[in-house]
Amino acid sequence: MKAMVFTRPETVEMLDVPPPEAAPGDVIVDVRAVGICGSELHGIGPQTLRRPPLIMGHELGGLVGNRRVTVNPLLSCGECDRCVAGEDNLCRDRAIVGIDRPGAFAEAVAVPERAIHEIDPAMTFETAAMVEPLANAVHALGLANPDPSDRIAVIGAGAVGLMCLLIARRRFARVDVCDLDAHRLETARRLGASSTATALQGEYDVVIDAVGAEATHRASLDVLRPGGTAVWIGLQSREPGFDGQDIVREEKRVLGSYCYTRADFAAAVKLAAELPLDWYTPFPLGEGVDIFTKLMAGTAGAVKAVLVR
Repeated sequence: MKAMVFTRPETVEMLDVPPPEAAPGDVIVDVRAVGICGSELHGIGPQTLRRPPLIMGHELGGLVGNRRVTVNPLLSCGECDRCVAGEDNLCRDRAIVGIDRPGAFAEAVAVPERAIHEIDPAMTFETAAMVEPLANAVHALGLANPDPSDRIAVIGAGAVGLMCLLIARRRFARVDVCDLDAHRLETARRLGASSTATALQGEYDVVIDAVGAEATHRASLDVLRPGGTAVWIGLQSREPGFDGQDIVREEKRVLGSYCYTRADFAAAVKLAAELPLDWYTPFPLGEGVDIFTKLMAGTAGAVKAVLVR
């Protein structure tokens, strides 16, 4: 079968590979749509945790027999203390499809049956591929737990940032978004952002950093009111970039948000049928290498790229 394979640092190639085999408890998903995640674009450099050769891809929609499905790619043990506490995203023995085992940048992928979520017959496979980033946003907003009157800001209008905007706008009157890309800001305005800018001004009760760069870490705290909460969900940089004394003196909270729990993912499957998620750009799987390379270079012009078959 055809698969887009991470073969060496900063390089993906379209190769012929053997079809996946189902281990005990696995099923084979006929992949019909798979999103390209920013974590994959930034995650194939020399310092990556991913080990080539690897088929990446963890945001997918497809078929298992005649069942239309999406997949929760975060695989937890179900037995450790974190899993028992309902924090299976923090499982001490977790694995992720597309990182720790072959993923969905391919015609088919093997995943555990327990990771399968059936989707509504009316949901497109492309929308099913948007469920995973939506689940990240569900988790981040749950951690922030804003009050109804809170002023909220989102830094970064990529897929996860826009998902955070969509969820927050269901409950809160004002959600501001900042990004450096004009096309992304236009998408944020279309999806209901109260204001958009290249930098945030004023004070906010809750700031979600969906980028994770040193500069955005710092920006999230610079505009946070005393006692406010910043949720860091982006993974672009290891550098914190903030003033630790500012956090102490003004009792600001910084929360890390990693993936989602099983409950978050199940909630996202339902939400996906209610939210406008049609702002992806589809590309044939056969063009995957070209679009992946352009996304890395920032020349693709797509807010969210989804590879389709």
